[in-house]
Order: sequence, then structure tokens, then C-alpha cells
Amino acid sequence: MKNPITPTSVEKVMRETDFIVSKTDLKGRITYGNRIFIEFSGYSEQELLGAQHNIIRHPEMPRAVFKLLWDSIQAGRECNAFVKNMARDGSYYWVFTNVTPSLDRDGKVSGYFSVRRKPKASGVKTVTGLYRAMLAAEQQAGARDAITTSTKILADLLAEKGMCYDELVLAI
Repeated sequence: MKNPITPTSVEKVMRETDFIVSKTDLKGRITYGNRIFIEFSGYSEQELLGAQHNIIRHPEMPRAVFKLLWDSIQAGRECNAFVKNMARDGSYYWVFTNVTPSLDRDGKVSGYFSVRRKPKASGVKTVTGLYRAMLAAEQQAGARDAITTSTKILADLLAEKGMCYDELVLAI
């Protein structure tokens, strides 16, 4: 990365009426972003279009959450998640996202559509601790075993609660 962004402790809080919308191709390259996406990300439309959607990935997000998300949408299922994003200036903003596959006329997945809204504070509080534990496990395990190790923490919690991930995030 040419100009790495340093995360800050400055939080941007979405308004109740905000909806961040973006579309990507099958590889996760942004093909559309609405004005709220541009506002919160801090990037211009020109900078966003064609960029990988992970341009806004906050380093405090566990890789296992994104693997779960990608596994779901690549299998043709929607996925809901709490995600901490990072803006161009290093500030962060939490979103509750719903990502769905976009289908072409033949019913084949042609890209992905994401709508993000302001998350419930209680949900952010719950996932912050979970994500912190998952991220610590990823860092301790090293790159090769990070996702497997972190996924186990999440799977154990889901098993304990008798829920799938979507059920958990919709319940909190």
C-alpha cells in the first residue's frame, strides 16, 4: 500500500436516516457507491470506483468475519454483519450491513449489493468484545492459521447460543 492509513480514535456516527449503498463485481471491486458511502468513507467517487471494497476495512476487524461473509454471498445467500469501517482520514464508523448477491438474467451471481445502516449500540457493544477476542486469536495464531483459529471462537459462541451468525447479529 502506497499511503497506509493510520487508524484514529475519531468515530463518525451514522444518522438514523442514513443508508450506505454500494455494489461490487464478483471480485469485490466497487462499481457503485451512493453519496452517503462517499461521505462516510472520505473517498471521492473516482477513488472508490474500481477499488477493492476492502479499501475501507478497519484493521480491528477479524478476517474470519469477512471469510464468513464471502462464503455466504458466494454461495448465493445474503449475509448480515456488524462491521467497523475505516475512512480515508483514519476515523471509523460502525455499520450494520446486509450483503446480497446480484443475479443476472440467467440467475447467476453477477456481483454483490450492500446496504448499511446505523447499528444498534447494544449490538456494537456485543460484537466489539467478540471481535477483539477473535482478532487477538488471529494475531497469536499467525497468518496461516488466523482464520481457522478465529472462526473457532465464533463457532463455539454460536454453538453455545444455538444460533447461526445471522441469527446472532439480528438478535443483538
